[in-house]
Amino acid sequence: MTARRPEPRPIDGRTIRLEPLTEAHHEALFAAIGHPEVFAGGYGGGPQGLPRTQAEFAAFAAGYFAGDNRNTYAIRLVGGDHDGLVVGTSTLGDFVESDEHAHIGWTAYDPRVWGTAVNVEAKLLLLQLAFDAGFGRVKIQADERNAHSRAAIAKLGATFEGIVRRDKRRADGSWRNTALFSVVVEEWAEVRDGLLARLDRHPGPVVLRSI
Repeated sequence: MTARRPEPRPIDGRTIRLEPLTEAHHEALFAAIGHPEVFAGGYGGGPQGLPRTQAEFAAFAAGYFAGDNRNTYAIRLVGGDHDGLVVGTSTLGDFVESDEHAHIGWTAYDPRVWGTAVNVEAKLLLLQLAFDAGFGRVKIQADERNAHSRAAIAKLGATFEGIVRRDKRRADGSWRNTALFSVVVEEWAEVRDGLLARLDRHPGPVVLRSI
């Protein structure tokens, strides 16, 4: 199967809906992820990259979410007391169709949905999208220092491939090492079954955590 970038479109899951990100989402997305604890782990270049106002977030979003070679999504809750609430964002991008490579990243969530079904289902939907489109390898990565994100990626069933040294410049000017993981098509069925089993342990709509 020849890999082809998926057409951006809404994707419905059990507990979330992925919508192609537009400027119309920015106000709600800032309310969801514009928190120090979100940027502390390396998102957006780390703590120094945190926008402090809606205007700063608009400028941040114009650069951070820009790029022709990616499908970026806003993530909304489905059902329950907070139906329709924007709780994060994630991207499927860096498409190399000739090599069947893609990348899930640029991911951040409202801290109130950490530890819920949101990340599990978002990864499930995006991995399924990539493999259905003919991609054979999907990388997922995190700042080497971000133990929380690294553990969450490993728990998805992704394989740790190693550390990419001096990979990206942080917002404070320092260089980060990147912990690199991947899921390949030959193991996708097993990974998918694991994600579905985890999703089944979260029946019903997502309930926001207290922070």
